[in-house]
Amino acid sequence: MATDEGAALGLLWNQDKQPARRARPALNLELIARTAIEIADADGIEALSMQRVAGDLGFTKMSLYRHVAGKAELMAVMIDTAVGEPPVLSGVPGGWRPKIQEFTRLLTATWDRHPWLPTVTTGNRVMGPNEIGWIDSAISAFADTNLMGGERMAAVFLLFAHIRNTQSTAAAGTQPWTTEGSVAGTIGDLIVEHSARFPELNRAMADVGDRLDDNGRRFGLDCIFDGIAGLIERRSSDDR
Repeated sequence: MATDEGAALGLLWNQDKQPARRARPALNLELIARTAIEIADADGIEALSMQRVAGDLGFTKMSLYRHVAGKAELMAVMIDTAVGEPPVLSGVPGGWRPKIQEFTRLLTATWDRHPWLPTVTTGNRVMGPNEIGWIDSAISAFADTNLMGGERMAAVFLLFAHIRNTQSTAAAGTQPWTTEGSVAGTIGDLIVEHSARFPELNRAMADVGDRLDDNGRRFGLDCIFDGIAGLIERRSSDDR
């Protein structure tokens, strides 16, 4: 494990064991992380830099390095702070589907509050206890089903991927319609102009209605949930 990755893991998982670092009392890791989150929320993740965070806090950039080793470590702490405590689904009545629907609602709300999260929570990287707790929470929704462990994990990863793909910032540029369900101006005009080349896309777009007002998120979730329900039912039938 690389040295910087090991340092980030220690920062995320052993904050209660971290020795006090010599720094001005007004500056601490939580304040740095929350200031960085505010910058990313307001201006996008591209606007984030150690210099920008230090400037917004009224400190020098070197002051930040007493608490975080660099931007990568700051990003790891930002993510775990932004996602917050994972939801507890045990009190949601009605079986796995209402539980996972409530989880989806909470995850969507979190990513909508912090629209940079879907783009930075991919790939092989350091993850903190809050973020992993969200995965554990989603898997818990299927605890009382007949799905095997690998299937429960696969269902959760599919769910995360779909929500990420249909989040407005992540989906931007990958489709010719807007988040309001209308066809994007220039691209839409070109598709119509070349309708002979794209006949099925033109016919589909003419009948879009309100089905894409959320980048197809609801439609996809219904398909995912129905597919999981079908698998659970088939397993139950086989058991009988």
